[in-house]
Amino acid sequence: NIIYIILELYSRIGGMHYALKSSAPAEVAAAVDVNTTANEIYKHNFPNTPLLPKTIEGMMLQDFDKLNFDVILMSPPCQPFTRIGLQGDVADPRTKSFLYILELLPRDALLKTLREFDYSFQEFLISPTSLGIPNSRLRYFLIARRPPGSFSFPTSAEVLFFCWQIIEGFPMSESLNSLAVPHSHPTSSECERDKTGTIIFKLETEQELERKRIQDSQETTSGSVSAAPPKTLLRYPLLMDVVQPSSRRSVCFTKGYGHYVEGTGSVLQSCVDVELEGVFKSSELLSEEDKLKQLSQLKLRYFTPRQIVSLMGFPADFTFPKHISIKQQYRVLGNNLNVHVVSHLIRLLISK
Repeated sequence: NIIYIILELYSRIGGMHYALKSSAPAEVAAAVDVNTTANEIYKHNFPNTPLLPKTIEGMMLQDFDKLNFDVILMSPPCQPFTRIGLQGDVADPRTKSFLYILELLPRDALLKTLREFDYSFQEFLISPTSLGIPNSRLRYFLIARRPPGSFSFPTSAEVLFFCWQIIEGFPMSESLNSLAVPHSHPTSSECERDKTGTIIFKLETEQELERKRIQDSQETTSGSVSAAPPKTLLRYPLLMDVVQPSSRRSVCFTKGYGHYVEGTGSVLQSCVDVELEGVFKSSELLSEEDKLKQLSQLKLRYFTPRQIVSLMGFPADFTFPKHISIKQQYRVLGNNLNVHVVSHLIRLLISK
């Protein structure tokens, strides 16, 4: 069997490494990341993998050559390109390392570079909900193979934007104690179908995006990482995305989870005997004291980092070092990817 030698850039807390372990016979020659906290967590879980705590742009071409790798796995910062962010694109300093990687090829943009050197490549927009995982985290992915290699499937010039078939026996991570992980297709409310009947994902509406922009201005809590605090219940009840243990969805968790309200992740309704809509409707005309009592019936709480890790597909043996605070755990998880999605893409990348 071929053992692939991997260079892992922007290694963060090891999501790509875990995806690799479940998809291909491979060895990580080196992992590279500049984030001190993420590196501590990575080293805690992969103590035998060489970890280079340095900027990518600080590496010379000969440094890359010495690693003698077959495959690069990387997840560059997405913030410069998101619709909710400052939209700085390549002018954002956080793109510096990625542009440097492209400069090591010719000085040009990614797709043009790949085309110039006759790489076979395919772009994707994929969310974990396509694998039956109840968490929306729509992300852009690209896989590319150097000639004379080619993929085992016909490529398309379009960005593929679809739901995968659920694979029987797909190794889901352990079920969350407080959230059911279904082994079924997303419901029709979570997906749309195109004219051919293929399931595609709904994009967020402009109204939803605008609400997130407006909300991103107030702190909600400085310490609580469990129950939603009274201040949040009183000021932002309609901005919270509330899910129940039986829900088949949750919104994308970001590094602001537990710090901001809307657009940073769902909160869990622990008391399912109370009807959610009725509580919100009847609380509108109440005094603050009575409103707080009414909303407190729902027993809303934040997801724990362990539960978010499970939704992202990390295995049960993934752990945080004991000295990493809850706030730090939320922050590093907010910049992560879903292990199961990447694992499928790696299989596509190396399949003959």
